[in-house]
Amino acid sequence: MEDFAEQLREHIPRLRRYARALTGKAVRADDLVQDCLERALSRSDQWRPGSDLRAWLFTIMHNLHVNTIRRDRNGPQFTQLADDDNHVATYSVDGQLQLRDLERAMQGLAEEQRTVLLLVAVEELSYEQVSAVLDIPVGTVMSRLHRARERLRGLMAGKKGPKLRVIS
Repeated sequence: MEDFAEQLREHIPRLRRYARALTGKAVRADDLVQDCLERALSRSDQWRPGSDLRAWLFTIMHNLHVNTIRRDRNGPQFTQLADDDNHVATYSVDGQLQLRDLERAMQGLAEEQRTVLLLVAVEELSYEQVSAVLDIPVGTVMSRLHRARERLRGLMAGKKGPKLRVIS
């Protein structure tokens, strides 16, 4: 168990980065990482030694995040008053603006696209690993990644989404 816990510690920075990108909030991200690690420790017997621990952890985190979204959608809605993010202050003003624009653009992506983009671009998982984490075919990973990149480029360039017609 000590060895497994040590292996988990090595992945905490990646888990925090991915959780922050998924949730957009530092506090929620920390909660998600904690839940993920708790679940991994309590179910350590389900992990197959020799398999990709990072992919297994990301699968747990993804499933926890999806469950939270589903639960929150049906529960009471709260408004966040402030998000105390001290790390933003280390960037220049232009850097802060670009970071803010990127965060807004990322939130403009569909959840499926954002998840694939984060796993490939930020966490550097292979298409096969993303496929295993999200339990979708590799072709779907590639398609969602392409659409996410195109949409993100458009959002960063100031283009609005496609105009949809209402058919009655």
